[in-house]
Amino acid sequence: MEWLEEDENYDYHQEIARSCYADMLNDKDRNVKYFQGIRAAVSRVKERGEKAIVLDIGTGTGLLSMMAVTAGADFCYGVEVFKPMANTAVKIVEKNGFGDKIKIINKHSTEVTVGSDGDMESRANILITELFDTELIGEGALPSYEHAHKHLVQEGCEAVPHRATVYAQVVESKRMWSWNKLSPIPIQAESGQKTIVFPTEMDVCPGAPSVCDIQLNQVPWRDFVPLSEVLTMFSIVFSKPVSRAPASYTVKLKPIKSGTAQVVLSWWEIDMDPAGSIKCSLAPYWVQGTLEENPWRDHWMQCVYFLPNEEPLSQGQSVDLTAFHDDYSVWYKLQKSRNEDSKTSEPTKRPVCVCQAHLLWTRPRFGELNDWDRTSCYFQALKKVLKPNSICLSISDGSLLPILAHDLGTEKVFTLECSSLSRSLMRKIFSANHLEDEITILEKHPELLIPSDFEGRKISLLIAEPFFSTSLLPWHNLYFWFARTALEGHLSCDVTVLPQSASLHLMTVEFKDLWRIRSPCGTCEGFDMRFMDDMIKNSLDFRESREAEPHPLWEYPCRSTSDPLTVLTFDFQQAVPEHPLMNEGIINLSRCAKSHGAVLWMEYHLAPNISISTGLVQDSNEKDYCQWTPHCKQAVYFFSSALEPSSPASGPSAVAYAVSFDPATGEINMDFKPLI
Repeated sequence: MEWLEEDENYDYHQEIARSCYADMLNDKDRNVKYFQGIRAAVSRVKERGEKAIVLDIGTGTGLLSMMAVTAGADFCYGVEVFKPMANTAVKIVEKNGFGDKIKIINKHSTEVTVGSDGDMESRANILITELFDTELIGEGALPSYEHAHKHLVQEGCEAVPHRATVYAQVVESKRMWSWNKLSPIPIQAESGQKTIVFPTEMDVCPGAPSVCDIQLNQVPWRDFVPLSEVLTMFSIVFSKPVSRAPASYTVKLKPIKSGTAQVVLSWWEIDMDPAGSIKCSLAPYWVQGTLEENPWRDHWMQCVYFLPNEEPLSQGQSVDLTAFHDDYSVWYKLQKSRNEDSKTSEPTKRPVCVCQAHLLWTRPRFGELNDWDRTSCYFQALKKVLKPNSICLSISDGSLLPILAHDLGTEKVFTLECSSLSRSLMRKIFSANHLEDEITILEKHPELLIPSDFEGRKISLLIAEPFFSTSLLPWHNLYFWFARTALEGHLSCDVTVLPQSASLHLMTVEFKDLWRIRSPCGTCEGFDMRFMDDMIKNSLDFRESREAEPHPLWEYPCRSTSDPLTVLTFDFQQAVPEHPLMNEGIINLSRCAKSHGAVLWMEYHLAPNISISTGLVQDSNEKDYCQWTPHCKQAVYFFSSALEPSSPASGPSAVAYAVSFDPATGEINMDFKPLI
């Protein structure tokens, strides 16, 4: 909820380098609306004959404070709890010539004091904040506003923004619901048709307590069915005292179509002025108009809330939708409409996972396990390599492969689950399928296993997805290779490994918008943001590492500027090599377009002619963007600057690459150099 001081070895520079400051500073719509709102607030105070004293909570770079002084404010207090950023804000403010009118306070706003010996000489009459996240209140806006109104600002102060309004829409969506609950999986086993089922507590579990925030504008219209109009759920007026107390708001809705209510899509908009003439909205494309008209931003997205259970709705038959919130979270509940009109409902407890699955698996992992095409690939691959006398060991976190192997008729199945949470959950799933005595769960790390763990038998079939919950980048799941190497003494001489191998793939791309998060800043109504960008880097001894970072590219459209190529191959039939694997070459850029970076992903080759990709599903063409698997994050390496085509006459340029796998660390190192 706030920055905490780490020890002296913590790399704050990298934290800032990877933060969303570039995205926010490049958000022209946000910056313009804030500047307009601040100028209007300062004008209203001046018209009353008062000095304009501003409190800017969460000042960050100091941008909004400088806007206030430029708009005519007499003095501004900028509060920033994160010390490295507060130090940077001081330098930016001074360099821009505002040092005598802006005081940066390195504290949490709830620790700020007012008085002759305090941090502020007097209470402010203008309150500026940007404390909002995708869920609006998730960064602690309510407690901060409550404290500010009690202790830091005058009664009747002007607030920018003045008001926030939360909207919701009830939809049916098989795709989004698959991120929340597992569906039974039918399989054609050796003994006939079977179905993998899941514990009853998973069906009734309300799910993860945290919001699912995504780029809702990238969810195509065909993936959901609106069952209601857009509903206004509640508003918060920031210029009046704000309470952090739990609250709820109920609205009646008449379904516009019969269907199964599964998901509540939600977003907010803020009015920068009391008249509501300056709006900043997060509404998705089907509300605001075409997608191209929507301002792109990554620091604020849209919310997907899963209802506790699926609810059938009939067109025209009224129901109540209730939004609840506490200090930091929002959640929704749908229930039969009451006779009397209702503005509010008694608050209920925030939903908490009771089945453990939502604590172990992410939403993309739920979607992955619900992907029948993917499961079918593993099932078909297992049929090719499994024998009736196979002694099988599965190594993946919370995987269904042990059940598939058992149902295909293998002699014995072991599964390795190093996480206590994963062990507990898998026991429940095995029990639900009456396999608790058929599949043995091993509770050790691979290097600690001994022959008696396998009942004195050798493993003849080693299987994995591979999937590990701690993996961030695509190649982190190569942990399976290290586990396979540690198990060398427990494997039979003719062991079969599934997947047989893996390959690392690379392609250069032009992003539609994602490049903005690493882009130098532009300008904002008289402020040279590029200068601020340089100040952030210089004052922090800026040293962003040139490394790949994970992004779910199905949410971030891009087009390929090169053909995909295989850069490294990993043979799981053999142990991890002692020496690095390396490859270098030249990527010819095939399109006359900017290349913002390289995307890397893994493909796992399960058996002959059966592979699973964690990345590219379909390359782009002249009209469409690339299609990526929605279940995994891909690795994105941003070039230090976008590579331009050499010229329209000479055509695209080229990039030299060097990629290596370090067996000592399990990491992939890479370097790219443009060729002129």
